[in-house]
Amino acid sequence: MYEQLPEEWYPPTCYISPEISFQKLIHQVSDAEIEFPLVVKPDVGMKGLLFRKINSRQELREYHEAIQVDYLVQEMIDLPVEVSVFYYRFPSQKEGVITGFIQKEYLEVTGDGKSSLARLIETNKRAKSRIDELKKRNQAFLDLIIPEGEPFILSYAGNHNRGARFIDLEHEIDEELHQVFDKISLQTRHFYYGRYDIKCESIDDLKKGKNFYILEFNGCGAEPNHIYDCNMTLMEAYREILFHWKVLYRISRYNHKNGAPYWSFFKGWRFWWQSRRHFRWMEQLDPEF
Repeated sequence: MYEQLPEEWYPPTCYISPEISFQKLIHQVSDAEIEFPLVVKPDVGMKGLLFRKINSRQELREYHEAIQVDYLVQEMIDLPVEVSVFYYRFPSQKEGVITGFIQKEYLEVTGDGKSSLARLIETNKRAKSRIDELKKRNQAFLDLIIPEGEPFILSYAGNHNRGARFIDLEHEIDEELHQVFDKISLQTRHFYYGRYDIKCESIDDLKKGKNFYILEFNGCGAEPNHIYDCNMTLMEAYREILFHWKVLYRISRYNHKNGAPYWSFFKGWRFWWQSRRHFRWMEQLDPEF
Protein backbone atom coordinates (compact mmCIF):
# COMPACT_ATOMS: atom_id res chain seq x y z
CA MET A 1 0.00 0.00 0.00
CA TYR A 2 2.80 2.44 0.86
CA GLU A 3 4.39 1.88 -2.54
CA GLN A 4 1.40 3.61 -4.15
CA LEU A 5 2.24 6.86 -2.32
CA PRO A 6 4.96 9.48 -2.80
CA GLU A 7 7.63 8.90 -0.15
CA GLU A 8 7.09 12.31 1.45
CA TRP A 9 3.54 11.33 2.43
CA TYR A 10 4.43 8.44 4.75
CA PRO A 11 7.10 7.80 7.42
CA PRO A 12 10.43 6.17 6.50
CA THR A 13 9.58 2.46 6.48
CA CYS A 14 11.45 -0.87 6.23
CA TYR A 15 9.84 -4.16 5.23
CA ILE A 16 11.34 -6.90 7.40
CA SER A 17 11.26 -10.66 6.92
CA PRO A 18 11.35 -12.69 10.17
CA GLU A 19 13.90 -14.97 8.50
CA ILE A 20 16.73 -12.43 8.28
CA SER A 21 19.41 -12.15 10.96
CA PHE A 22 19.17 -9.46 13.60
CA GLN A 23 22.39 -7.92 12.28
CA LYS A 24 20.87 -7.56 8.81
CA LEU A 25 17.77 -6.05 10.37
CA ILE A 26 19.90 -3.40 12.10
CA HIS A 27 21.62 -2.61 8.79
CA GLN A 28 18.26 -2.15 7.06
CA VAL A 29 17.01 0.16 9.80
CA SER A 30 20.26 2.14 9.73
CA ASP A 31 20.20 2.46 5.93
CA ALA A 32 16.67 3.85 6.15
CA GLU A 33 17.93 6.39 8.75
CA ILE A 34 15.32 5.26 11.29
CA GLU A 35 16.34 5.91 14.89
CA PHE A 36 15.03 4.78 18.28
CA PRO A 37 12.36 5.06 19.46
CA LEU A 38 10.65 3.53 16.46
CA VAL A 39 7.43 1.68 15.66
CA VAL A 40 6.94 -1.94 14.57
CA LYS A 41 3.76 -3.60 13.29
CA PRO A 42 2.81 -6.62 11.16
CA ASP A 43 2.62 -5.98 7.43
CA VAL A 44 -0.88 -7.49 7.58
CA GLY A 45 -2.53 -6.59 10.87
CA MET A 46 -5.67 -5.39 12.60
CA LYS A 47 -6.90 -3.88 15.87
CA GLY A 48 -3.41 -2.75 16.89
CA LEU A 49 -2.28 -6.35 17.42
CA LEU A 50 1.53 -6.61 17.77
CA PHE A 51 1.89 -2.86 17.26
CA ARG A 52 4.72 -1.69 19.51
CA LYS A 53 6.81 1.34 20.29
CA ILE A 54 10.40 0.09 20.45
CA ASN A 55 12.91 2.04 22.57
CA SER A 56 16.11 0.01 22.19
CA ARG A 57 18.00 -2.65 20.23
CA GLN A 58 17.17 -5.23 22.89
CA GLU A 59 13.44 -4.60 22.56
CA LEU A 60 13.77 -4.81 18.76
CA ARG A 61 15.66 -8.10 19.06
CA GLU A 62 12.94 -9.58 21.29
CA TYR A 63 10.24 -8.52 18.83
CA HIS A 64 12.17 -9.90 15.85
CA GLU A 65 12.75 -13.25 17.54
CA ALA A 66 9.09 -13.60 18.54
CA ILE A 67 7.28 -12.59 15.38
CA GLN A 68 6.85 -15.11 12.57
CA VAL A 69 5.43 -12.93 9.80
CA ASP A 70 6.65 -10.04 7.68
CA TYR A 71 6.51 -6.77 9.57
CA LEU A 72 7.29 -3.09 9.22
CA VAL A 73 9.81 -0.95 11.05
CA GLN A 74 8.74 2.67 10.82
CA GLU A 75 9.98 6.02 12.05
CA MET A 76 7.93 7.18 15.01
CA ILE A 77 6.10 10.34 14.00
CA ASP A 78 5.83 12.76 16.89
CA LEU A 79 3.10 15.05 15.59
CA PRO A 80 0.38 16.11 18.05
CA VAL A 81 -2.81 15.17 16.17
CA GLU A 82 -3.86 11.73 14.90
CA VAL A 83 -6.96 11.41 12.75
CA SER A 84 -8.83 8.88 10.62
CA VAL A 85 -10.50 9.83 7.36
CA PHE A 86 -12.94 7.46 5.64
CA TYR A 87 -13.12 8.20 1.92
CA TYR A 88 -14.65 6.68 -1.18
CA ARG A 89 -14.67 7.60 -4.85
CA PHE A 90 -16.49 5.90 -7.69
CA PRO A 91 -13.93 4.90 -10.37
CA SER A 92 -15.66 6.89 -13.11
CA GLN A 93 -15.42 10.12 -11.09
CA LYS A 94 -12.56 12.41 -10.10
CA GLU A 95 -14.13 13.64 -6.87
CA GLY A 96 -14.87 11.51 -3.84
CA VAL A 97 -16.77 11.69 -0.58
CA ILE A 98 -15.49 11.81 3.01
CA THR A 99 -18.00 9.93 5.14
CA GLY A 100 -16.10 9.94 8.43
CA PHE A 101 -13.51 12.18 10.11
CA ILE A 102 -12.38 11.50 13.69
CA GLN A 103 -9.54 12.49 15.98
CA LYS A 104 -7.90 9.88 18.20
CA GLU A 105 -6.85 10.29 21.82
CA TYR A 106 -4.40 7.67 23.06
CA LEU A 107 -4.95 5.80 26.29
CA GLU A 108 -2.95 7.80 28.82
CA VAL A 109 -2.75 8.75 32.48
CA THR A 110 -1.88 12.12 34.01
CA GLY A 111 0.62 12.40 36.85
CA ASP A 112 -0.18 13.90 40.24
CA GLY A 113 3.42 14.19 41.47
CA LYS A 114 2.80 11.53 44.15
CA SER A 115 1.57 8.30 42.58
CA SER A 116 3.62 5.72 40.71
CA LEU A 117 2.68 4.80 37.17
CA ALA A 118 1.39 1.45 38.46
CA ARG A 119 -1.01 3.24 40.82
CA LEU A 120 -2.16 5.62 38.08
CA ILE A 121 -2.96 2.66 35.84
CA GLU A 122 -4.94 0.94 38.61
CA THR A 123 -7.10 4.01 39.24
CA ASN A 124 -7.71 5.06 35.63
CA LYS A 125 -11.25 4.22 34.42
CA ARG A 126 -10.24 3.58 30.81
CA ALA A 127 -7.30 1.39 31.87
CA LYS A 128 -9.15 -0.78 34.39
CA SER A 129 -10.19 -3.42 31.86
CA ARG A 130 -6.59 -4.12 30.81
CA ILE A 131 -4.49 -3.45 33.91
CA ASP A 132 -2.26 -6.55 33.60
CA GLU A 133 -1.61 -5.94 29.91
CA LEU A 134 -0.70 -2.27 30.44
CA LYS A 135 1.55 -3.03 33.39
CA LYS A 136 3.41 -5.63 31.36
CA ARG A 137 3.94 -3.28 28.42
CA ASN A 138 5.10 -0.44 30.66
CA GLN A 139 7.00 -2.62 33.11
CA ALA A 140 10.18 -0.51 33.05
CA PHE A 141 8.27 2.57 34.24
CA LEU A 142 5.88 1.16 36.86
CA ASP A 143 7.75 2.67 39.84
CA LEU A 144 8.17 6.03 38.14
CA ILE A 145 6.47 9.00 39.85
CA ILE A 146 4.86 11.03 37.07
CA PRO A 147 5.12 14.81 37.66
CA GLU A 148 1.89 16.63 38.36
CA GLY A 149 -0.06 17.45 35.20
CA GLU A 150 2.29 15.48 32.92
CA PRO A 151 0.63 12.90 30.62
CA PHE A 152 2.08 9.42 30.18
CA ILE A 153 0.88 7.49 27.11
CA LEU A 154 0.16 3.86 27.98
CA SER A 155 -0.55 2.66 24.43
CA TYR A 156 0.47 4.27 21.15
CA ALA A 157 -1.97 2.15 19.17
CA GLY A 158 -4.76 4.46 18.04
CA ASN A 159 -7.34 1.69 18.05
CA HIS A 160 -10.67 1.61 19.82
CA ASN A 161 -10.02 -1.81 21.37
CA ARG A 162 -6.63 -0.58 22.67
CA GLY A 163 -8.28 2.10 24.77
CA ALA A 164 -8.06 5.02 22.34
CA ARG A 165 -10.96 7.48 22.37
CA PHE A 166 -12.48 8.79 19.15
CA ILE A 167 -13.72 12.37 18.79
CA ASP A 168 -16.13 13.17 15.97
CA LEU A 169 -14.85 15.87 13.57
CA GLU A 170 -17.75 15.77 11.12
CA HIS A 171 -18.08 19.55 11.42
CA GLU A 172 -14.57 19.90 9.95
CA ILE A 173 -15.44 18.10 6.70
CA ASP A 174 -15.45 20.74 3.96
CA GLU A 175 -14.44 21.32 0.34
CA GLU A 176 -10.83 22.02 1.33
CA LEU A 177 -10.50 18.63 3.04
CA HIS A 178 -12.16 16.88 0.09
CA GLN A 179 -9.64 18.41 -2.30
CA VAL A 180 -6.71 17.10 -0.26
CA PHE A 181 -8.03 13.54 -0.25
CA ASP A 182 -9.07 13.63 -3.89
CA LYS A 183 -5.46 14.52 -4.68
CA ILE A 184 -4.09 11.72 -2.49
CA SER A 185 -6.51 9.09 -3.81
CA LEU A 186 -5.99 10.03 -7.47
CA GLN A 187 -2.25 9.70 -6.84
CA THR A 188 -2.70 6.08 -5.78
CA ARG A 189 -4.67 5.41 -9.02
CA HIS A 190 -6.59 2.39 -7.73
CA PHE A 191 -7.73 3.45 -4.27
CA TYR A 192 -11.50 3.94 -4.34
CA TYR A 193 -12.63 2.98 -0.85
CA GLY A 194 -11.11 2.87 2.60
CA ARG A 195 -9.67 4.66 5.60
CA TYR A 196 -6.59 6.81 6.00
CA ASP A 197 -4.90 6.97 9.42
CA ILE A 198 -2.85 10.15 9.61
CA LYS A 199 -0.70 12.19 11.97
CA CYS A 200 -0.58 15.93 11.40
CA GLU A 201 0.51 19.17 13.01
CA SER A 202 -3.07 20.46 13.04
CA ILE A 203 -6.41 20.05 11.29
CA ASP A 204 -5.83 23.35 9.47
CA ASP A 205 -2.46 22.12 8.18
CA LEU A 206 -4.03 18.89 6.96
CA LYS A 207 -6.63 20.87 5.03
CA LYS A 208 -3.78 22.79 3.40
CA GLY A 209 -2.08 19.52 2.48
CA LYS A 210 1.04 20.12 4.60
CA ASN A 211 2.75 18.81 7.76
CA PHE A 212 1.12 15.37 7.74
CA TYR A 213 2.11 11.72 7.37
CA ILE A 214 -0.09 8.81 6.31
CA LEU A 215 0.58 6.13 8.94
CA GLU A 216 -1.42 3.61 6.94
CA PHE A 217 -4.38 3.33 4.65
CA ASN A 218 -6.71 0.38 4.44
CA GLY A 219 -8.94 -0.70 1.58
CA CYS A 220 -12.13 -2.75 1.48
CA GLY A 221 -11.39 -4.38 4.83
CA ALA A 222 -11.38 -0.98 6.54
CA GLU A 223 -13.95 -0.33 9.20
CA PRO A 224 -15.83 2.99 9.19
CA ASN A 225 -14.59 3.67 12.71
CA HIS A 226 -16.51 6.94 13.01
CA ILE A 227 -19.44 4.82 14.22
CA TYR A 228 -17.66 4.60 17.59
CA ASP A 229 -17.79 7.28 20.27
CA CYS A 230 -19.75 9.65 18.05
CA ASN A 231 -23.11 9.48 19.82
CA MET A 232 -24.59 7.05 17.32
CA THR A 233 -27.30 4.64 18.32
CA LEU A 234 -26.84 0.97 17.50
CA MET A 235 -29.34 1.20 14.62
CA GLU A 236 -27.60 4.28 13.22
CA ALA A 237 -24.29 2.40 13.30
CA TYR A 238 -25.83 -0.56 11.45
CA ARG A 239 -27.26 1.84 8.87
CA GLU A 240 -23.83 3.42 8.37
CA ILE A 241 -22.16 0.03 7.88
CA LEU A 242 -24.80 -1.09 5.38
CA PHE A 243 -24.42 2.18 3.46
CA HIS A 244 -20.66 1.58 3.13
CA TRP A 245 -21.20 -2.02 2.00
CA LYS A 246 -23.55 -0.75 -0.71
CA VAL A 247 -20.91 1.74 -1.88
CA LEU A 248 -18.30 -1.03 -1.92
CA TYR A 249 -20.67 -3.25 -3.92
CA ARG A 250 -21.21 -0.53 -6.53
CA ILE A 251 -17.45 0.07 -6.89
CA SER A 252 -16.80 -3.68 -7.20
CA ARG A 253 -19.50 -4.09 -9.86
CA TYR A 254 -18.05 -1.21 -11.88
CA ASN A 255 -14.52 -2.61 -11.68
CA HIS A 256 -15.74 -6.07 -12.70
CA LYS A 257 -17.48 -4.66 -15.77
CA ASN A 258 -14.21 -2.95 -16.66
CA GLY A 259 -12.00 -6.04 -16.47
CA ALA A 260 -11.42 -6.91 -12.82
CA PRO A 261 -12.23 -10.63 -12.46
CA TYR A 262 -14.18 -12.06 -9.54
CA TRP A 263 -12.45 -14.54 -7.27
CA SER A 264 -13.60 -18.13 -7.42
CA PHE A 265 -15.42 -19.49 -4.37
CA PHE A 266 -12.41 -21.67 -3.53
CA LYS A 267 -9.96 -18.75 -3.72
CA GLY A 268 -12.20 -16.65 -1.48
CA TRP A 269 -12.65 -19.46 1.03
CA ARG A 270 -8.90 -20.15 1.15
CA PHE A 271 -8.16 -16.46 1.68
CA TRP A 272 -10.73 -16.31 4.51
CA TRP A 273 -9.31 -19.43 6.16
CA GLN A 274 -5.69 -18.21 5.96
CA SER A 275 -6.68 -14.79 7.28
CA ARG A 276 -8.55 -16.26 10.23
CA ARG A 277 -5.55 -18.44 11.12
CA HIS A 278 -3.18 -15.46 10.78
CA PHE A 279 -5.24 -13.20 13.06
CA ARG A 280 -5.81 -15.94 15.65
CA TRP A 281 -2.05 -16.38 15.87
CA MET A 282 -1.62 -12.63 16.34
CA GLU A 283 -4.23 -12.55 19.11
CA GLN A 284 -2.45 -15.39 20.92
CA LEU A 285 1.02 -13.84 20.64
CA ASP A 286 0.08 -10.23 21.42
CA PRO A 287 -0.34 -10.59 25.22
CA GLU A 288 2.97 -12.43 25.60
CA PHE A 289 5.30 -9.44 25.20
